[in-house]
Amino acid sequence: MNDVARSDVVTVRPFREGDASVWDAYVHAHPDATFFHLSGWKTVLERAFSHRTYYLLAVAADGSSVRGVLPMALVSSFLFGKSLISLPFCCYGGVLASDEQAQRALEDEACKLAAQLNVDYLEMRLRRRTRTDWPAKELYVTFRKPVSADDEANLNAIPRKQRAMVRKGINKGLDATVDQSNDELYAMYSESLRNLGTPVFSQKYLRILQETFGEACEILTVRFEGAPIASVMSFYFRDEVMPYYGGGTVRARDLAANDFMYWKTMQRAVQRGCKVFDYGRSKTGTGSYSFKVNWGFEPQQLFYEYHLVRAREVPNLSPTNPKYKLMIETWQKLPLWLTQRVGPPLARYLG
Repeated sequence: MNDVARSDVVTVRPFREGDASVWDAYVHAHPDATFFHLSGWKTVLERAFSHRTYYLLAVAADGSSVRGVLPMALVSSFLFGKSLISLPFCCYGGVLASDEQAQRALEDEACKLAAQLNVDYLEMRLRRRTRTDWPAKELYVTFRKPVSADDEANLNAIPRKQRAMVRKGINKGLDATVDQSNDELYAMYSESLRNLGTPVFSQKYLRILQETFGEACEILTVRFEGAPIASVMSFYFRDEVMPYYGGGTVRARDLAANDFMYWKTMQRAVQRGCKVFDYGRSKTGTGSYSFKVNWGFEPQQLFYEYHLVRAREVPNLSPTNPKYKLMIETWQKLPLWLTQRVGPPLARYLG
């Protein structure tokens, strides 16, 4: 891409060494920002998956201030084609801008870059519609809800049947602790994905997330009689928490361990000063969608917008696509150790 794209109003340029503090200061101050807009994801995607990243800044024409940012990464594979995404492995992304001029300047530069890279499409993962002239996929919803500083109020806000499941976990004597190691999380998460028929990423990815984001990336593990049965990695950003990667053993369901785990995550978030619980994205009609609705969360539509370059239609890489049915059923039958070995080379393209 060109080093600089200029206009009378803003200048768009690539992320440079030393930009992280300025980038993150802008992200933390922007009302629409998410954890996934932080510059650390550039490091994560490069180190964990070897994806080429393209991070753009819009600055005032005189260079006095940042007016917008756009994080992107290139994902290219023989099976799934070539795409420029904001942002793979993240449920949110897209442009953050201070004004319409910066918004359009970043989008225009992203479209030029997509053409230069000869991708199939450019994908923006958004919480609200921004380009009605681009096709959009409304496959996912997100679930976000304010939480109280009072545990009892939060427990009572959970619908009665779901609250009973939380109490079941409490009465079973389950215990939850913050875990510095990701070993138990990875073992249970990879088992959960195998059961869903989805390839799992490498454990290295979890380690790099922890190294990059530090205390903003926390693992909570649930144990029964000393044995781990469920675990989740949560992301903390400003006054929000998002449980993101979670899994459990076969025993977890009977012990209501997942219900207990998310309740303890909510308690932990309140202790850390959080005011918003973000359950992340789910596909409509799936088990995770129903689970989150049962907690009293209202679905909010996500809009994944596309600028098509070589592609003629919006891609459908979802596991709900019938063309992947046989592959999913085959994967579910594989031994866990094998999926942990052969899954990561495939999963790096499924972000």
